[in-house]
Amino acid sequence: MSITTESELIGMKKVSDVVAYTLKEMKNYAKPGMTTKELDDFGASILKEFGANSAPFMTYKFPGWTCISVNHEFCHGIPSKNRILKEGDLINIDVSAELDGYWSDNGNSFVLGDDIHQHQNLVNASKEILQKAIHHIKGGVKIADVGFLMETEAKKRGYKVIKNLGGHGIGRSLHEQPDELLNYKNKFDQRRFKKNSVVAIETFISTSSTYTVELNDGWTMVGNKGGYMAQHEHTIVVTDGKPIILTEMNGVWN
Repeated sequence: MSITTESELIGMKKVSDVVAYTLKEMKNYAKPGMTTKELDDFGASILKEFGANSAPFMTYKFPGWTCISVNHEFCHGIPSKNRILKEGDLINIDVSAELDGYWSDNGNSFVLGDDIHQHQNLVNASKEILQKAIHHIKGGVKIADVGFLMETEAKKRGYKVIKNLGGHGIGRSLHEQPDELLNYKNKFDQRRFKKNSVVAIETFISTSSTYTVELNDGWTMVGNKGGYMAQHEHTIVVTDGKPIILTEMNGVWN
């Protein structure tokens, strides 16, 4: 969507605060020994408290309220009462929701407890790359140039990017134009970011894989060459200068 009125900006800020708060609280609530279903139910209770609706459930009938992916699962992990969290797990939580006709999306990868499997460097790389990318975005900047920046920064740190996942426009629905805001330079993409547009910017930084493949459950994505992936995501409003980071209170950069 494009923000044209003050009330639209207020609506986007409101739903973004809800998804950001939910994500932050879910990260703080996650503990070894807990199931991903318990963690998802906790997130669902917060969304319900604010009168917000789970975006993946509303849009795709996803079998959960939030996406929770663990270790070799890259994204779209289904919350399960059989998946028990352990010390040192690499966890990704992606929370998106609708409130009063506005939609917002954010995600966070983190290490649970002690970093016994050495995932923290990957997590830090993803956070830093998201920050660099977002601060590079303003009206008129080429979408492909931001993808180039993301891949360059990943390579510099010894990592790869996932090529079949990307950020997206958002606002009046979960996925809008511009779609395919990729983590690498698509030389055929001549599009530019537009002032006042709302976009969800995401990193997909990987140790071994460059593509994701879907598991038999029809949702969960893993790497084509295995390994691990970290994802971080903010919903932003593009301006002539510094973007408005609507989901900043999720604490991803703290």
